[in-house]
Amino acid sequence: MTVRTGPRLPLLAAGGLALLSGLYAALLLLGLPLPTPRASLAQVHGPLMVLGFVGTLIALERAVALGTRWALSAPACSGAGGVALLLTGPSLAARLLLMLAAVLLLLVYRRLWRRQPGPSLLAQGLGAFAWYAATLLWLAGAAVPEIVPWLATFVVATIAGERLELAHLALPPHGVRWFLAALGALTAGVTATALWPDAGAHLFGLGLLAVVGWLAAYDVARRTVRGRGLPRFVAVGLLTGYAWLAVAGLLWAGAGPVTAGSRYDATLHATFLGFAMSMIFVHAPVILPAVLRRPLPYRPWLYVPLALLHGSLLARLVLGDGLAVEPVWRWAGVVNVLAVLTFLGCASAAILTGVRRRPTAAPVPAVRG
Repeated sequence: MTVRTGPRLPLLAAGGLALLSGLYAALLLLGLPLPTPRASLAQVHGPLMVLGFVGTLIALERAVALGTRWALSAPACSGAGGVALLLTGPSLAARLLLMLAAVLLLLVYRRLWRRQPGPSLLAQGLGAFAWYAATLLWLAGAAVPEIVPWLATFVVATIAGERLELAHLALPPHGVRWFLAALGALTAGVTATALWPDAGAHLFGLGLLAVVGWLAAYDVARRTVRGRGLPRFVAVGLLTGYAWLAVAGLLWAGAGPVTAGSRYDATLHATFLGFAMSMIFVHAPVILPAVLRRPLPYRPWLYVPLALLHGSLLARLVLGDGLAVEPVWRWAGVVNVLAVLTFLGCASAAILTGVRRRPTAAPVPAVRG
């Protein structure tokens, strides 16, 4: 039984609420004099953004790919978990909902594996398992900074698997072997962070760098960046995101574990803003039409939020974190938030213009960049 568009909209709205709440929490963490709706909101900034927003988006996209109604239970649980984080903070109910979402997503991948097993789906399944492990450790009493490597693995493994899926037909056998080796290094590294935190952080950084090395060598973005229109936009965002992931890998591999301070800020935001948010920006013209059945045509103005994101992040890491210029750190963080909000506005404008120009449903592009 296929999934109709109707049930998807509330789930997408729940993910959007988690995003907006996470952005508001970011402004509170930056020290802006804003009303504080809950004392615990700033504590759940990371889980709101990674699990409440990104997790719901990925689970919804996978549910649509599977095409069965029960698969919507995964994004439903992650969306509900995000709402629970907003209302109750890091409560037991919120964490249990997020863990259940990971279990359901693993079941979705199990069904997809029966259809077409392969290394790309293996990587995405690893990402879902990392989500589950992060919530399990959180339930066991680990602090959010201690589960960051697992949250990063969820995002990195999922995106790497999707990029392999696109490159697979043109990939030589040794490219697939390199991918599996990089995936193994990432798995060993993130596992080591839970067993031997000091050495594990170094190993995890090396695992991230191995994944970046594969992406730099084999991703189709190396060729499509020379194109025009949407393929070039996607490639620019991908390659820039890979550069930020390399920065995060170097910080982990070279300096080891960190749970506070400027290096933590730099590592965290290089991974989840520079890499993950850039991936969302450039994949939105494909993911959102697949989910909403509404075209999101490419428009040149989509470069504006992408440039804001990477420019402000560069200022934040170099001047704010690196040179400890606190005003730059604070206002660059504000521009980080504005970049995401600007992208939402640009994407909404592109959808509206697309609907006006093409009243019939547009076909979903087959290539993501």
